[in-house]
Amino acid sequence: METLITTLKWCAAGSGVIAAFMVSLDFGRRVTGWGFVLFVGSSVAWLSGAALTGDWALGTQNIVLFGINLLGVYRYLVRKTGV
Repeated sequence: METLITTLKWCAAGSGVIAAFMVSLDFGRRVTGWGFVLFVGSSVAWLSGAALTGDWALGTQNIVLFGINLLGVYRYLVRKTGV
């Protein structure tokens, strides 16, 4: 079980760093949108790790971040520009 938790945490951390880099580069809506998709995956991994370890502060934070990241996906990949 410890190996699963460690793997989840490292995947969450790595994907979060890559997503932040993608968003910060400002290479356009598409890259930023995919950065938010990666952030969503990172949030899911953090939520899973938090649930397995009983870390409810981390879990609560990532529930909120999950919603914010879904909004980012909607704004950059789903919504039409100029609307």
